[in-house]
Amino acid sequence: MAIPDWSMQGVEVANCNCESGCPCQFSRLPTHGNCKATVFVQIDKGHWGDVSLDGLRWGIIAAWPGPIHKGNGTMLVVVDERANAKQREAIEAVAHGKGSEPGKLVWTVYAAMTSTFLPTVSKPIELKMDVESREGSVRVPGLVEETVGPLRNAVTGLPSRARIDLPNGFEFTQAEVASGTAKVTGDIPLDFKETHAHFARVHWNAQGVVR
Repeated sequence: MAIPDWSMQGVEVANCNCESGCPCQFSRLPTHGNCKATVFVQIDKGHWGDVSLDGLRWGIIAAWPGPIHKGNGTMLVVVDERANAKQREAIEAVAHGKGSEPGKLVWTVYAAMTSTFLPTVSKPIELKMDVESREGSVRVPGLVEETVGPLRNAVTGLPSRARIDLPNGFEFTQAEVASGTAKVTGDIPLDFKETHAHFARVHWNAQGVVR
């Protein structure tokens, strides 16, 4: 399939089973030896060819039995119920790694390491994301309940700020580190309590991360 001209700009919130900071971001093995995560995206401005994606939301729920680079993952894509058929196809194409050359973007990496793609579902996606305060929530009725908040100083309890800066990252250039608690039901059940989370402003296209 030829890759069309496309772009997504917006904000993502991710929550995984690792300790805050996520060793994967530093080319180290995951905290518990395996990777489980949710990633949800608010598209502020986007298109896939002549199909507008402005204002839509989507996300994934995924699990790998070991580190992501060992493969054999399972992924479920969740698309905003407001999306029409062409918009759903476009978002699924990105999520399934069909939007760029191998290794250029997080979605091609995830897809290459995934052996089981569950049928994409269309659901209402409730997203609240405040990057500056590192606060947000994700709710997909009957599937995901997630809250994200800032890291807190162990002594004072006050919000603490930390960032991940990846000049050559294939997901984002800079992310605000946070703490997430999530409960996911269904085919990929997840249960996180104050584990790694991050917010990132993202801009992706067929060439990878736009900087």
